[in-house]
Amino acid sequence: MTLRTYYPEIEPYASGHLEVGNGHQVYWERVGTPGAKPAVFLHGGPGGGLSPNQRRVFDPARYDVLLFDQRGCGKSQPFAELEHNTTWDLVADIERLREMVGADQWLVFGGSWGSSLALAYAQKHPERVTELVLRGIFTLRRWELLWYYQHGASLLFPDKWQRFIAPIPPAERGDMIAAYRRRLTSADRDIRLGAAREWARWEGETITLLPDPQVSDAFYGEEYALAFARIENHYFVHAGWMDEGQLIRDAGKLRDIPGVIVQGRYDIACPPQTAWDLHQAWPEAEFIMVEGQGHALSQPGILNHLIEATDRFAGGGM
Repeated sequence: MTLRTYYPEIEPYASGHLEVGNGHQVYWERVGTPGAKPAVFLHGGPGGGLSPNQRRVFDPARYDVLLFDQRGCGKSQPFAELEHNTTWDLVADIERLREMVGADQWLVFGGSWGSSLALAYAQKHPERVTELVLRGIFTLRRWELLWYYQHGASLLFPDKWQRFIAPIPPAERGDMIAAYRRRLTSADRDIRLGAAREWARWEGETITLLPDPQVSDAFYGEEYALAFARIENHYFVHAGWMDEGQLIRDAGKLRDIPGVIVQGRYDIACPPQTAWDLHQAWPEAEFIMVEGQGHALSQPGILNHLIEATDRFAGGGM
């Protein structure tokens, strides 16, 4: 069987910045066919920003897709800003963008942190969501954060973990997220940048089943790492400004929304237990465990199922 892969490269037919308050300007772009089925793409991180391949998971003839850099990252301004940058600020931004494009409802697509934001948005505004397509499920529960940043993933990548903990004195390693927070918010740019590099490298090198420079190299740039690490750590320190387990607890609000959950069996960043827990709480959604795959959107089996889902929903249903 031939796996589905990205649609051809495509450039936005429109782009710009939207003022969303408190000095933030969110960069947005639109691809596909104006007036076709509306969709919004929610990138990962938090702080990951957009990349050109993210435009290519939708049939451009059948979709009108809005993509945007979430607050503080990519082309949004101010750069790497933490003030007025919370989950609920982003949920409000999604609504502002929906109103800007004039869509009454739209398909919501998100992976990794984008799945968290998609769930938060859909649970707050279920009437605005026609379908949910989710990958690499992440819900910011405490154990999920500890698994990746304290003890768990460290056992599978001991060599990479050693690099991750190296900037942190042994006395501070009992809470790696807090220790990195102190450095990522330092007044000294060199300290901020050094911490950002190692934070970003850890994720970039552990999200594919096998090493993939095409994925990991994107995490090494100084500006990318600074926004990514600062914003991601900021969200994790605050547990996404949500109750513990809130996104799983409130999954019943999604009952009437057609959905697809795509999860790599060997996803180290976002272990399959979370996707399974979401599936148990939202059994109406289709659940696809993809064998032999890790976390990244670009993993061939994962990408295949995501594009199958967007193609199917372009026809108006399951």
